[in-house]
Amino acid sequence: MPADAHTTAAPPSLRQRRRAVATREIVDAAERHLDEHGPAALSLRAVARSLGMTVQALYHYFPNRDALVTVLITKAYDDLADAVQTAVDTAAEETAVPRLVTAAEGYRRWAVDHPERFRLLYGTPLRDYEAPAGGPTTRAMRRMSALFQRELFGGFTAEQLAAADTHALSPSLRTRLEALPADDGSGALPPAATMLLLSAWGHMHGLVVLEVFGHTSFIGGDHQAEIFRVSMHHLLTEIHRRIPVAPPGVRGSGSPRSARG
Repeated sequence: MPADAHTTAAPPSLRQRRRAVATREIVDAAERHLDEHGPAALSLRAVARSLGMTVQALYHYFPNRDALVTVLITKAYDDLADAVQTAVDTAAEETAVPRLVTAAEGYRRWAVDHPERFRLLYGTPLRDYEAPAGGPTTRAMRRMSALFQRELFGGFTAEQLAAADTHALSPSLRTRLEALPADDGSGALPPAATMLLLSAWGHMHGLVVLEVFGHTSFIGGDHQAEIFRVSMHHLLTEIHRRIPVAPPGVRGSGSPRSARG
């Protein structure tokens, strides 16, 4: 047995632990500032002031505003994905609400409860900010997409998804969709399924944006929740109507997750 077989990683040093604590405090302060003043007002100077730090001291942890914004966006995506996953995991097993609808409602609730963080993700882009290509924000966004892909298409075979009824795709669009990376490591979706996923995402997300940005406030909160649920039921029915039924004896990874039971 190698001499180092039982060695463990050295615990973080006191300096590393202090840095981790300070970094968390800065991120928490930035989130509070975001909630109070919105994404456009976010600045290192304002965050430092709220912690009793100088902006020069804060630069030891975040070299510029973009570095802090990247952490905030990544955390917001992860928190939103956690909310969606928790909604599905904690829903009563006996409910007749489809899993996709439950996931979508988890998405809506988080957005309504955290409007400024939702605006950071999906509102007007911050001036001069550019997310690092293929960086943590991209990975966090793909995690979100994978959650909805699973709940929308779980149980269907690749052949069923490839044969989904969509309008004819141009050769250039089909090539582009085929080149998109898989979000969950299980392989890329067929172009027809990607079209259905994008359409479903646009429908769901559009309703949430209208509500969070105040465009449907005349309806009232409870009524908006009801409209959203009915719309998600109709959306799921329409999407699954476009996917052909598998031949007898052919199964995917399980029955389609359109409902519990």
